[in-house]
Amino acid sequence: MTTGLRSAPRPAAAAVLGLGTHRPARVVSNAEVCEHIDSTDEWIRERSGIATRRYGGPEDSVVEMGAAAGAKALAAAGVDASQVDLVLVTTCSYPNELPSASSLVGHKLGVPLGAGAIDLNAACAGFCYGLSVAADAVRAGSARYVLVVGSERLTDMIDLTDRSMAFIFGDGAGAALVGPSDVEGIGPVAWATDSAAAPLITQRASWVEHRDNPAEHEAPYFQMDGPAVFRWTVTKLAPIAKQACEAAGISLDELKAFVPHQANLRIVEGVAKALRLPESVVLARDVIDNGNTSSASIPLALERLVERGEVVSGDPALLIGFGAGLTVAAQVVLVP
Repeated sequence: MTTGLRSAPRPAAAAVLGLGTHRPARVVSNAEVCEHIDSTDEWIRERSGIATRRYGGPEDSVVEMGAAAGAKALAAAGVDASQVDLVLVTTCSYPNELPSASSLVGHKLGVPLGAGAIDLNAACAGFCYGLSVAADAVRAGSARYVLVVGSERLTDMIDLTDRSMAFIFGDGAGAALVGPSDVEGIGPVAWATDSAAAPLITQRASWVEHRDNPAEHEAPYFQMDGPAVFRWTVTKLAPIAKQACEAAGISLDELKAFVPHQANLRIVEGVAKALRLPESVVLARDVIDNGNTSSASIPLALERLVERGEVVSGDPALLIGFGAGLTVAAQVVLVP
């Protein structure tokens, strides 16, 4: 008779225990962006709501920024790096296939040899995907503490002379330490993939195509059909966000904050309008000052709300990430 495999006792719940961020020092205005594209500050603000963004310096690699944000998340949670069992880095702009960014971030932080390391690419939805993987690992007993890091240096991946892209993106990193909790602090994930819409956000070519025929294929910079992406987000995301709330057993009226991926202000406010959120729910608008930082944008925006006192520990916040693929992931979390 099979009795099954032995397993260690499992925690009943998982939660975000601490947040950390890194914002590069260099602030880039719309006027500076317009030195390289035919546009104006007024046009950029009208189309995106963005006033400034951060550009990383030579010291601000995906790994260095991720490690800086991760160190702050560990400090905020009061957990030493030696206790981390898994480092999970979400990114779509890490320029090296090998070694993984997660292994290097863990090394810089002093994470022990026995810990795991994973890079996860779900584009701008990556951080919410990472939170789900981390929470499930904690609940399953595979890890006690998981460091989830969203780190992006998108200025390496876009053509800064491309009028349709150059004004949108910036660099930065945000991290969350996920660990065991007496109460559930990370709700079930609601996720989706609309592969039929994948051509809306792509690369100009593959690296292989560029290598084999550089005269015909441009450098593989990111490209996007912005108007089509806007229409997709404001019509497709609200039902998924509502599904995440229902799975967590919370109504929209009970939320304290809504923190969507900071794609641009029109999308952020458009999704909030589609949800018909009550005025009592704080809407994250970090995109105004920080631009679109892909998988780093949600932790950056959430930490900013905490810093400003607009949310406090224990407040329920609805997160939703969405990006190339087109991938979506949403969950309700309690603010650490």
